[in-house]
Amino acid sequence: MNDSPGWATPGSSPSDGERPGTDGGAQQPSPSAQPAPPAGDPKWSAEQPPPGQWSSPGSTTPAAPQAQPQPTTGWGQQPGTPQAGQYGPQNGYPGGPGQWGQPPAAKPGVIPLRPLGLGEILDGAVATMRTHWRAVLPITLVVATVVQVISVIVQKFVLDDLAFATDPNAGPEEIFDSLGSTFAASAVVQLIEFLGTIVVTAMLTMVFSRAVLGQQSSVSDAWRESRPQLLRLIGLTLLMALGAILLGAVLILPGVLAESVGLALLGGAVWLPLLLWLGIKFTLASPALMLEKSTVFKAFARSSKLVKDTWWRIFGITLLTIVIAFFISAMIVAPFQIISFIAFSGGLDAIEDGSGMTGWGVLIGPAIGLIIAQTIVMPFQSGVTVLLYVDQRIRREGLDLELARAAGLENYGTTGG
Repeated sequence: MNDSPGWATPGSSPSDGERPGTDGGAQQPSPSAQPAPPAGDPKWSAEQPPPGQWSSPGSTTPAAPQAQPQPTTGWGQQPGTPQAGQYGPQNGYPGGPGQWGQPPAAKPGVIPLRPLGLGEILDGAVATMRTHWRAVLPITLVVATVVQVISVIVQKFVLDDLAFATDPNAGPEEIFDSLGSTFAASAVVQLIEFLGTIVVTAMLTMVFSRAVLGQQSSVSDAWRESRPQLLRLIGLTLLMALGAILLGAVLILPGVLAESVGLALLGGAVWLPLLLWLGIKFTLASPALMLEKSTVFKAFARSSKLVKDTWWRIFGITLLTIVIAFFISAMIVAPFQIISFIAFSGGLDAIEDGSGMTGWGVLIGPAIGLIIAQTIVMPFQSGVTVLLYVDQRIRREGLDLELARAAGLENYGTTGG
Protein backbone atom coordinates (compact mmCIF):
# COMPACT_ATOMS: atom_id res chain seq x y z
CA MET A 1 0.00 0.00 0.00
CA ASN A 2 1.39 3.37 -0.99
CA ASP A 3 0.12 6.89 -1.14
CA SER A 4 -0.07 7.05 -4.90
CA PRO A 5 -3.54 7.18 -6.42
CA GLY A 6 -4.93 3.95 -7.73
CA TRP A 7 -4.51 1.98 -4.54
CA ALA A 8 -3.07 -0.28 -7.13
CA THR A 9 -4.37 -3.79 -6.72
CA PRO A 10 -7.78 -4.46 -5.17
CA GLY A 11 -7.50 -6.58 -2.09
CA SER A 12 -9.27 -9.82 -1.45
CA SER A 13 -12.90 -9.18 -2.17
CA PRO A 14 -15.62 -10.41 0.14
CA SER A 15 -18.88 -11.64 -1.26
CA ASP A 16 -20.66 -9.23 -3.52
CA GLY A 17 -22.64 -6.64 -1.63
CA GLU A 18 -20.81 -7.20 1.67
CA ARG A 19 -18.19 -5.31 3.52
CA PRO A 20 -15.27 -6.85 5.32
CA GLY A 21 -16.04 -7.80 8.87
CA THR A 22 -19.54 -9.07 8.16
CA ASP A 23 -20.62 -12.66 8.21
CA GLY A 24 -22.34 -13.12 4.88
CA GLY A 25 -24.46 -10.02 5.46
CA ALA A 26 -25.93 -11.47 8.68
CA GLN A 27 -27.22 -9.08 11.26
CA GLN A 28 -24.83 -8.19 14.04
CA PRO A 29 -25.94 -9.18 17.56
CA SER A 30 -27.91 -6.59 19.41
CA PRO A 31 -26.27 -4.67 22.24
CA SER A 32 -28.03 -6.81 24.81
CA ALA A 33 -26.40 -9.93 23.34
CA GLN A 34 -22.88 -8.50 23.52
CA PRO A 35 -20.57 -10.20 26.06
CA ALA A 36 -20.04 -8.41 29.33
CA PRO A 37 -16.76 -6.53 29.87
CA PRO A 38 -14.03 -8.70 31.34
CA ALA A 39 -13.95 -8.79 35.11
CA GLY A 40 -11.31 -6.68 36.73
CA ASP A 41 -10.73 -4.54 33.69
CA PRO A 42 -10.04 -1.04 35.11
CA LYS A 43 -11.32 0.58 31.90
CA TRP A 44 -14.85 -0.68 32.39
CA SER A 45 -17.31 -0.24 35.23
CA ALA A 46 -19.44 -3.16 36.34
CA GLU A 47 -22.57 -1.62 34.78
CA GLN A 48 -22.62 0.53 31.68
CA PRO A 49 -25.23 3.26 31.22
CA PRO A 50 -27.50 3.00 28.19
CA PRO A 51 -26.58 4.85 24.97
CA GLY A 52 -26.83 8.60 25.19
CA GLN A 53 -26.72 8.54 29.03
CA TRP A 54 -22.98 8.65 29.69
CA SER A 55 -22.14 10.50 32.88
CA SER A 56 -19.74 13.38 32.60
CA PRO A 57 -16.21 12.67 33.83
CA GLY A 58 -15.87 13.05 37.61
CA SER A 59 -19.60 12.90 38.21
CA THR A 60 -20.52 11.03 41.38
CA THR A 61 -24.27 10.91 40.80
CA PRO A 62 -25.20 8.17 38.39
CA ALA A 63 -27.65 8.97 35.67
CA ALA A 64 -31.21 7.76 36.13
CA PRO A 65 -31.72 4.42 34.43
CA GLN A 66 -33.81 4.50 31.29
CA ALA A 67 -35.29 1.87 29.08
CA GLN A 68 -32.76 0.36 26.72
CA PRO A 69 -33.60 1.46 23.16
CA GLN A 70 -33.99 -1.29 20.62
CA PRO A 71 -31.49 -1.31 17.78
CA THR A 72 -32.93 -0.34 14.44
CA THR A 73 -32.01 -1.19 10.91
CA GLY A 74 -31.40 1.24 8.09
CA TRP A 75 -30.00 4.72 8.16
CA GLY A 76 -32.58 6.36 10.42
CA GLN A 77 -31.48 5.10 13.82
CA GLN A 78 -31.21 7.48 16.74
CA PRO A 79 -27.74 8.81 17.60
CA GLY A 80 -26.04 6.57 20.10
CA THR A 81 -27.83 3.40 18.98
CA PRO A 82 -25.50 0.73 17.65
CA GLN A 83 -26.31 -0.26 14.09
CA ALA A 84 -26.88 -3.89 13.24
CA GLY A 85 -26.72 -3.69 9.49
CA GLN A 86 -25.14 -4.73 6.29
CA TYR A 87 -21.90 -2.86 6.57
CA GLY A 88 -20.63 -4.01 9.93
CA PRO A 89 -20.91 -2.94 13.53
CA GLN A 90 -20.01 0.70 13.19
CA ASN A 91 -23.20 2.28 11.85
CA GLY A 92 -22.62 0.96 8.39
CA TYR A 93 -19.03 2.12 8.00
CA PRO A 94 -15.87 2.48 10.07
CA GLY A 95 -15.96 5.56 12.21
CA GLY A 96 -19.68 6.09 11.69
CA PRO A 97 -21.52 8.54 13.96
CA GLY A 98 -23.36 7.42 17.03
CA GLN A 99 -21.07 4.55 17.96
CA TRP A 100 -20.60 5.02 21.71
CA GLY A 101 -18.89 8.36 21.23
CA GLN A 102 -17.04 7.36 18.02
CA PRO A 103 -16.30 10.34 15.75
CA PRO A 104 -17.99 10.52 12.35
CA ALA A 105 -16.26 9.10 9.27
CA ALA A 106 -12.99 10.81 8.45
CA LYS A 107 -12.91 13.15 5.48
CA PRO A 108 -9.31 13.72 4.44
CA GLY A 109 -10.35 14.89 0.99
CA VAL A 110 -13.50 15.72 -0.94
CA ILE A 111 -15.62 12.81 0.35
CA PRO A 112 -16.12 11.11 3.72
CA LEU A 113 -14.60 7.64 3.92
CA ARG A 114 -17.82 5.65 4.02
CA PRO A 115 -20.56 4.61 1.58
CA LEU A 116 -21.67 7.71 -0.28
CA GLY A 117 -25.08 9.10 -1.04
CA LEU A 118 -26.09 10.77 -4.30
CA GLY A 119 -25.56 14.27 -2.94
CA GLU A 120 -22.10 13.40 -1.63
CA ILE A 121 -21.04 12.01 -5.01
CA LEU A 122 -22.21 15.10 -6.89
CA ASP A 123 -20.80 17.42 -4.23
CA GLY A 124 -17.47 15.58 -4.29
CA ALA A 125 -17.17 16.09 -8.05
CA VAL A 126 -17.93 19.81 -7.75
CA ALA A 127 -15.66 20.22 -4.69
CA THR A 128 -12.75 18.69 -6.59
CA MET A 129 -13.28 21.06 -9.52
CA ARG A 130 -13.38 24.00 -7.12
CA THR A 131 -10.53 22.99 -4.83
CA HIS A 132 -8.16 21.52 -7.43
CA TRP A 133 -8.96 23.87 -10.28
CA ARG A 134 -5.25 24.50 -10.98
CA ALA A 135 -5.00 20.92 -12.21
CA VAL A 136 -8.54 20.42 -13.56
CA LEU A 137 -8.94 23.68 -15.50
CA PRO A 138 -5.79 23.49 -17.68
CA ILE A 139 -6.44 19.85 -18.65
CA THR A 140 -9.99 20.41 -19.83
CA LEU A 141 -9.49 23.93 -21.22
CA VAL A 142 -6.51 22.99 -23.40
CA VAL A 143 -8.12 19.84 -24.76
CA ALA A 144 -11.49 21.52 -25.37
CA THR A 145 -9.81 24.45 -27.14
CA VAL A 146 -7.74 22.24 -29.43
CA VAL A 147 -10.76 20.10 -30.32
CA GLN A 148 -12.99 23.09 -31.07
CA VAL A 149 -10.39 24.97 -33.12
CA ILE A 150 -9.88 21.94 -35.34
CA SER A 151 -13.63 21.36 -35.46
CA VAL A 152 -14.35 24.94 -36.61
CA ILE A 153 -11.73 24.76 -39.35
CA VAL A 154 -13.04 21.42 -40.59
CA GLN A 155 -16.67 22.57 -40.40
CA LYS A 156 -15.85 25.62 -42.52
CA PHE A 157 -14.42 23.53 -45.35
CA VAL A 158 -17.03 20.77 -44.96
CA LEU A 159 -19.88 23.25 -45.30
CA ASP A 160 -18.20 24.84 -48.32
CA ASP A 161 -17.84 21.38 -49.93
CA LEU A 162 -21.47 20.55 -49.19
CA ALA A 163 -22.57 23.82 -50.75
CA PHE A 164 -20.52 22.96 -53.83
CA ALA A 165 -21.93 19.43 -53.96
CA THR A 166 -25.50 20.76 -53.92
CA ASP A 167 -24.79 23.13 -56.80
CA PRO A 168 -27.07 22.07 -59.69
CA ASN A 169 -24.23 22.69 -62.17
CA ALA A 170 -21.86 20.21 -60.42
CA GLY A 171 -21.21 16.89 -62.16
CA PRO A 172 -21.42 13.44 -60.52
CA GLU A 173 -17.65 13.12 -60.15
CA GLU A 174 -17.38 16.50 -58.48
CA ILE A 175 -20.24 15.63 -56.13
CA PHE A 176 -18.61 12.35 -55.08
CA ASP A 177 -15.27 14.10 -54.52
CA SER A 178 -16.92 16.74 -52.32
CA LEU A 179 -18.83 14.19 -50.30
CA GLY A 180 -15.72 12.06 -49.88
CA SER A 181 -13.69 14.98 -48.55
CA THR A 182 -16.59 15.88 -46.28
CA PHE A 183 -16.70 12.42 -44.70
CA ALA A 184 -12.91 12.36 -44.36
CA ALA A 185 -12.89 15.72 -42.61
CA SER A 186 -15.69 14.63 -40.29
CA ALA A 187 -13.74 11.48 -39.43
CA VAL A 188 -10.70 13.60 -38.54
CA VAL A 189 -12.83 15.72 -36.19
CA GLN A 190 -14.29 12.63 -34.54
CA LEU A 191 -10.82 11.14 -34.08
CA ILE A 192 -9.51 14.34 -32.48
CA GLU A 193 -12.50 14.48 -30.13
CA PHE A 194 -12.07 10.81 -29.27
CA LEU A 195 -8.39 11.18 -28.41
CA GLY A 196 -9.03 14.38 -26.48
CA THR A 197 -11.73 12.71 -24.40
CA ILE A 198 -9.40 9.80 -23.65
CA VAL A 199 -6.62 12.11 -22.45
CA VAL A 200 -9.00 14.15 -20.31
CA THR A 201 -10.57 11.04 -18.77
CA ALA A 202 -7.20 9.50 -17.94
CA MET A 203 -5.70 12.61 -16.39
CA LEU A 204 -8.81 13.65 -14.47
CA THR A 205 -9.11 10.17 -12.99
CA MET A 206 -5.73 10.68 -11.36
CA VAL A 207 -6.66 14.15 -10.13
CA PHE A 208 -9.85 12.87 -8.52
CA SER A 209 -8.09 9.88 -6.96
CA ARG A 210 -5.70 12.24 -5.20
CA ALA A 211 -8.53 14.58 -4.22
CA VAL A 212 -10.18 11.70 -2.34
CA LEU A 213 -7.04 11.47 -0.20
CA GLY A 214 -6.80 15.24 0.25
CA GLN A 215 -3.64 15.43 -1.86
CA GLN A 216 -2.86 18.16 -4.35
CA SER A 217 -2.26 17.38 -8.02
CA SER A 218 -0.57 19.15 -10.87
CA VAL A 219 -0.97 18.70 -14.60
CA SER A 220 2.48 17.11 -14.83
CA ASP A 221 1.65 14.67 -12.02
CA ALA A 222 -1.62 13.67 -13.67
CA TRP A 223 0.11 13.16 -17.01
CA ARG A 224 2.94 11.12 -15.53
CA GLU A 225 0.58 8.84 -13.63
CA SER A 226 -1.92 8.36 -16.45
CA ARG A 227 0.48 7.98 -19.40
CA PRO A 228 1.32 4.26 -18.84
CA GLN A 229 -2.36 3.33 -19.13
CA LEU A 230 -3.34 5.57 -22.05
CA LEU A 231 -2.97 2.95 -24.77
CA ARG A 232 -5.02 0.49 -22.73
CA LEU A 233 -7.70 3.10 -22.15
CA ILE A 234 -7.84 3.76 -25.89
CA GLY A 235 -8.15 0.02 -26.47
CA LEU A 236 -10.90 -0.28 -23.88
CA THR A 237 -12.90 2.58 -25.42
CA LEU A 238 -12.47 1.25 -28.96
CA LEU A 239 -13.48 -2.22 -27.84
CA MET A 240 -16.67 -0.88 -26.26
CA ALA A 241 -17.53 1.06 -29.43
CA LEU A 242 -16.75 -1.92 -31.65
CA GLY A 243 -18.83 -4.21 -29.44
CA ALA A 244 -21.80 -1.84 -29.68
CA ILE A 245 -21.53 -1.74 -33.49
CA LEU A 246 -21.19 -5.51 -33.84
CA LEU A 247 -24.11 -6.12 -31.49
CA GLY A 248 -26.27 -3.79 -33.55
CA ALA A 249 -25.18 -5.48 -36.77
CA VAL A 250 -26.06 -8.93 -35.41
CA LEU A 251 -29.52 -7.82 -34.30
CA ILE A 252 -30.52 -5.42 -37.09
CA LEU A 253 -28.67 -6.65 -40.18
CA PRO A 254 -30.77 -9.85 -40.63
CA GLY A 255 -33.91 -7.73 -40.97
CA VAL A 256 -32.18 -5.42 -43.45
CA LEU A 257 -30.92 -8.33 -45.57
CA ALA A 258 -34.33 -9.97 -45.51
CA GLU A 259 -35.89 -6.61 -46.47
CA SER A 260 -38.20 -6.94 -43.48
CA VAL A 261 -38.90 -3.65 -41.78
CA GLY A 262 -40.60 -5.37 -38.85
CA LEU A 263 -37.65 -7.69 -38.22
CA ALA A 264 -35.20 -4.79 -38.41
CA LEU A 265 -37.29 -2.74 -35.97
CA LEU A 266 -37.48 -5.72 -33.62
CA GLY A 267 -33.71 -6.06 -33.73
CA GLY A 268 -33.35 -2.36 -32.96
CA ALA A 269 -35.83 -2.64 -30.09
CA VAL A 270 -33.67 -5.39 -28.58
CA TRP A 271 -30.36 -3.67 -29.36
CA LEU A 272 -31.01 -0.37 -27.60
CA PRO A 273 -31.97 -1.75 -24.14
CA LEU A 274 -29.15 -4.30 -24.35
CA LEU A 275 -26.71 -1.53 -25.26
CA LEU A 276 -27.89 0.51 -22.29
CA TRP A 277 -27.54 -2.45 -19.93
CA LEU A 278 -24.00 -3.20 -21.11
CA GLY A 279 -23.06 0.49 -20.99
CA ILE A 280 -23.96 0.75 -17.31
CA LYS A 281 -22.47 -2.66 -16.56
CA PHE A 282 -19.10 -1.50 -17.87
CA THR A 283 -19.33 2.16 -16.84
CA LEU A 284 -16.71 1.67 -14.09
CA ALA A 285 -14.22 -0.08 -16.38
CA SER A 286 -12.32 3.14 -17.12
CA PRO A 287 -11.51 4.08 -13.48
CA ALA A 288 -10.81 0.42 -12.72
CA LEU A 289 -8.30 0.31 -15.58
CA MET A 290 -6.57 3.53 -14.55
CA LEU A 291 -6.54 3.16 -10.77
CA GLU A 292 -5.85 -0.56 -10.49
CA LYS A 293 -3.29 -0.57 -13.33
CA SER A 294 -5.10 -3.55 -14.79
CA THR A 295 -5.56 -4.88 -18.31
CA VAL A 296 -8.54 -4.14 -20.53
CA PHE A 297 -10.38 -7.40 -19.92
CA LYS A 298 -9.69 -7.33 -16.18
CA ALA A 299 -11.15 -3.81 -16.09
CA PHE A 300 -14.33 -5.08 -17.76
CA ALA A 301 -14.54 -7.90 -15.22
CA ARG A 302 -13.97 -5.51 -12.30
CA SER A 303 -16.68 -3.13 -13.51
CA SER A 304 -19.12 -6.00 -13.95
CA LYS A 305 -18.45 -7.20 -10.40
CA LEU A 306 -18.72 -3.74 -8.83
CA VAL A 307 -21.97 -2.93 -10.64
CA LYS A 308 -23.56 -6.28 -9.82
CA ASP A 309 -26.80 -5.94 -7.84
CA THR A 310 -26.58 -2.11 -7.98
CA TRP A 311 -27.29 -1.59 -11.69
CA TRP A 312 -30.36 0.59 -11.15
CA ARG A 313 -28.64 2.83 -8.63
CA ILE A 314 -25.68 3.44 -10.91
CA PHE A 315 -28.00 3.91 -13.88
CA GLY A 316 -29.98 6.54 -11.99
CA ILE A 317 -26.90 8.49 -10.89
CA THR A 318 -25.37 8.30 -14.37
CA LEU A 319 -28.60 9.44 -16.02
CA LEU A 320 -28.94 12.35 -13.59
CA THR A 321 -25.35 13.35 -14.31
CA ILE A 322 -25.99 13.32 -18.07
CA VAL A 323 -29.14 15.44 -17.64
CA ILE A 324 -27.31 17.97 -15.47
CA ALA A 325 -24.41 18.13 -17.94
CA PHE A 326 -26.83 18.61 -20.86
CA PHE A 327 -28.63 21.53 -19.22
CA ILE A 328 -25.36 23.17 -18.18
CA SER A 329 -24.04 22.90 -21.74
CA ALA A 330 -27.30 24.16 -23.26
CA MET A 331 -27.43 27.20 -20.97
CA ILE A 332 -23.85 28.12 -21.84
CA VAL A 333 -23.85 27.41 -25.59
CA ALA A 334 -27.29 28.77 -26.49
CA PRO A 335 -26.49 32.48 -25.88
CA PHE A 336 -23.35 32.22 -28.02
CA GLN A 337 -25.30 30.56 -30.82
CA ILE A 338 -28.04 33.18 -30.74
CA ILE A 339 -25.66 36.14 -30.64
CA SER A 340 -23.41 34.80 -33.42
CA PHE A 341 -26.43 33.97 -35.59
CA ILE A 342 -27.92 37.45 -35.20
CA ALA A 343 -24.59 39.23 -35.68
CA PHE A 344 -22.96 37.20 -38.46
CA SER A 345 -25.65 35.31 -40.42
CA GLY A 346 -26.02 38.14 -42.95
CA GLY A 347 -29.78 38.41 -42.90
CA LEU A 348 -32.61 36.40 -44.39
CA ASP A 349 -31.22 36.34 -47.93
CA ALA A 350 -27.94 34.81 -46.78
CA ILE A 351 -29.81 32.26 -44.68
CA GLU A 352 -31.98 31.21 -47.60
CA ASP A 353 -29.09 30.56 -49.99
CA GLY A 354 -27.01 28.87 -47.24
CA SER A 355 -24.11 31.30 -47.30
CA GLY A 356 -25.07 32.81 -43.96
CA MET A 357 -24.46 29.55 -42.11
CA THR A 358 -20.92 29.02 -43.39
CA GLY A 359 -19.34 32.25 -42.18
CA TRP A 360 -16.53 32.23 -39.63
CA GLY A 361 -18.48 34.28 -37.12
CA VAL A 362 -21.43 31.87 -37.09
CA LEU A 363 -19.06 28.95 -36.43
CA ILE A 364 -16.70 30.60 -33.93
CA GLY A 365 -19.42 31.87 -31.58
CA PRO A 366 -20.87 28.45 -30.67
CA ALA A 367 -17.34 27.03 -30.51
CA ILE A 368 -16.44 29.48 -27.75
CA GLY A 369 -19.55 28.42 -25.85
CA LEU A 370 -18.63 24.75 -26.31
CA ILE A 371 -15.12 25.36 -24.96
CA ILE A 372 -16.56 26.91 -21.80
CA ALA A 373 -19.22 24.21 -21.45
CA GLN A 374 -16.80 21.30 -21.95
CA THR A 375 -14.35 22.82 -19.49
CA ILE A 376 -17.09 22.52 -16.85
CA VAL A 377 -18.94 19.40 -17.95
CA MET A 378 -16.06 17.02 -18.68
CA PRO A 379 -14.52 17.09 -15.19
CA PHE A 380 -17.96 16.91 -13.59
CA GLN A 381 -18.88 13.74 -15.48
CA SER A 382 -15.46 12.18 -14.99
CA GLY A 383 -15.57 12.98 -11.29
CA VAL A 384 -18.95 11.35 -10.80
CA THR A 385 -17.72 8.17 -12.51
CA VAL A 386 -14.56 8.01 -10.38
CA LEU A 387 -16.49 8.61 -7.16
CA LEU A 388 -19.03 5.96 -8.12
CA TYR A 389 -16.14 3.53 -8.50
CA VAL A 390 -14.73 4.54 -5.10
CA ASP A 391 -18.17 4.24 -3.51
CA GLN A 392 -18.72 0.74 -4.88
CA ARG A 393 -15.32 -0.43 -3.64
CA ILE A 394 -16.00 1.04 -0.22
CA ARG A 395 -19.31 -0.81 -0.06
CA ARG A 396 -17.96 -4.13 -1.30
CA GLU A 397 -14.28 -4.27 -0.40
CA GLY A 398 -13.67 -1.91 2.52
CA LEU A 399 -11.62 0.48 0.40
CA ASP A 400 -12.23 3.21 2.99
CA LEU A 401 -9.71 1.52 5.30
CA GLU A 402 -7.08 1.48 2.56
CA LEU A 403 -7.82 5.10 1.70
CA ALA A 404 -7.54 6.10 5.34
CA ARG A 405 -4.10 4.49 5.60
CA ALA A 406 -3.04 6.11 2.32
CA ALA A 407 -4.20 9.47 3.71
CA GLY A 408 -2.09 8.95 6.85
CA LEU A 409 -4.90 8.19 9.29
CA GLU A 410 -3.45 5.66 11.70
CA ASN A 411 -5.65 3.00 13.32
CA TYR A 412 -8.68 4.20 11.39
CA GLY A 413 -11.68 1.91 11.75
CA THR A 414 -10.28 0.04 14.77
CA THR A 415 -11.79 0.12 18.23
CA GLY A 416 -9.69 0.63 21.29
CA GLY A 417 -10.26 -0.78 24.77
